[in-house]
Amino acid sequence: MNFITKAPVIKKRFNVLALIFISVVINYLDRSNISVAAYSLSEDLNLTSVQMGYIFSAFAWTYAMLQIPGGILVDNIKARILYTFMLILWSVATVLNGFINSFTGLIGLRASIGVFQAPSFPTNNAIVTNWFPEKERASAIAIYTSGQYVGLAFLTPLLVTIEYYLGWRGLFITSGTLGIILGFVWYKYYRDPQDHKHISKSELEYITQDSSKNDNTNSSATKFQWKDIKHAFIHPKLWGLYIGQFCIGSLVIFFLTWFPTYLVQYRGIDFLESGFLASIPFLAAFVGVLLSGFTSDFLTRKGYRNEISRKLPIICGMLLSTCIIGVNYTNNTNFLILFLTIAFFANGFASTTWVFISLIAPKRLIGLIGGTFNFIGSSSAVVTPIIIGYLVKDGDFKPAIFFIAGITFIGFLSFTFLVGKVKRLNV
Repeated sequence: MNFITKAPVIKKRFNVLALIFISVVINYLDRSNISVAAYSLSEDLNLTSVQMGYIFSAFAWTYAMLQIPGGILVDNIKARILYTFMLILWSVATVLNGFINSFTGLIGLRASIGVFQAPSFPTNNAIVTNWFPEKERASAIAIYTSGQYVGLAFLTPLLVTIEYYLGWRGLFITSGTLGIILGFVWYKYYRDPQDHKHISKSELEYITQDSSKNDNTNSSATKFQWKDIKHAFIHPKLWGLYIGQFCIGSLVIFFLTWFPTYLVQYRGIDFLESGFLASIPFLAAFVGVLLSGFTSDFLTRKGYRNEISRKLPIICGMLLSTCIIGVNYTNNTNFLILFLTIAFFANGFASTTWVFISLIAPKRLIGLIGGTFNFIGSSSAVVTPIIIGYLVKDGDFKPAIFFIAGITFIGFLSFTFLVGKVKRLNV
């Protein structure tokens, strides 16, 4: 019997997925609005480039440091409550950015956004684990993960337009207000599957069909204990995931931070032209992450084992990402953008790594393991821009490109050999 005939007619799980997708778009909207507002903001408040650097980094420090505590919250607080508070609190902090007049105030507010967003992706993964059977999870993860690329590729022009008409203060107030509204929408409409009044019996059975397979159902009823933290660090298989995620994040952070500067300052591309050219790799990454998820689930439905269906897209994507090194050997703008586009497409193709948390982490520790995974992955946002800054200080960007290519190759090795067989850890 094929997938379509087995799936229930009423699909409430896709309504939930739509909510997650919109939340991810808002999440990245509130992360990236500072880059759009930066020029006008620094002019109005007389901030130096060094001060702006600290403001940019404030989010990443708190966001990364609180991934493990955030994961613990995910294991102990219902997603309906936790996500509502997260959305409203980080959105209020975003709105307050529009009323601030000091460097220290901006540092505090950007750091607070990192605090309140910290549990968001572990929560997303836990929700998908609860709402989707194993054979659909990679597609679901790909869809909500693509929200970050939608935000970066499609909404930046919207942010620029808002800033143009309402100023940088209006930009923060507008984007923050959207998040507050979404917080109330989330509380009204989100429920766990077993608490959802309108879910059909057939869909609930479909969602839970593999709950007895390879899951620690007995231990899942056991609450988190502090001694469980060791399980996030003692397994080589998990370190394979952590290192690989750091490597994926490093390439993403290059595109989020140094990429525009690389095009304009180091490649001499016109600023307006660079804005258009910069959108191409983001669109490619958007396509890559969707293609990865649906390919992975297609292979799963065809009966391929997880080492093929789940790992193959990721290791292929990581290996293909190393083609970014090609930009060091061309002066042609078309080939330059081609290499960058292929590399970011491949990075997107490797970005469904959260599916491994659903498959490998003990059920009762999915939030903790997911938090650790995201902590180490997110630390690339702190480390990589600084390393690149030192590598390019003499005016040559080639060492930084070699560094990025090397990091992506390490990610390929990590997912291939350290992760090994995809099976749930018994603790």
